[in-house]
Amino acid sequence: MKSTLKPALLGLAIAGLPVTAFAHVGVGDTHGFMHGFGHPVSGIDHILATVAVGMFAAYLGGRALWLVPTTFVLMMGVGGVLGITGVPLLYVELGIAVSVIVLGLAVAMQWSLPTIAAMGLVGFFAIFHGHAHGAEMPVDASGFEYAMGFMLATALLHVVGIGIALGIGRIGARTSRVALRTSGSIIALAGIGILTSYL
Repeated sequence: MKSTLKPALLGLAIAGLPVTAFAHVGVGDTHGFMHGFGHPVSGIDHILATVAVGMFAAYLGGRALWLVPTTFVLMMGVGGVLGITGVPLLYVELGIAVSVIVLGLAVAMQWSLPTIAAMGLVGFFAIFHGHAHGAEMPVDASGFEYAMGFMLATALLHVVGIGIALGIGRIGARTSRVALRTSGSIIALAGIGILTSYL
């Protein structure tokens, strides 16, 4: 797990460089980028789900450390295009709430899924998150810059989740298992609360 952390973080940082360049005043569509960047961090449901993806990926380790978060970001981009272009998707808010529950459980119960299965799981839920971001794009914003904003913010939240899980892993095997289970349980319970607010 440790051997793949630096390349994964470096890859995310490099991927974000062209995007952050457009965030400077007078360069590119800062309005669209900043709105997109702010959207994932403005809702607790998005924050919890994306941090849980990072924690889940860190727990799985190996190639999953970067493949699982990357899959989420890419599939969220697909969902964002659907939302921006007005393609309807049923039960978006419910899908997001369920994603918080399921991803929280994945961390709490320390699911040992094959990497491809973990990618499929997070990719499915990412479409709902992306659609919600895309559908709420301001009418005067650039779709491309807006999408780059919410994808970068999501990638950074994944890094936060990875950092939390790796930090927990340093406190000893037994204690870290309890801490991970507790963290995942809190996320899942929060997801249940979010879900009940929609029912």
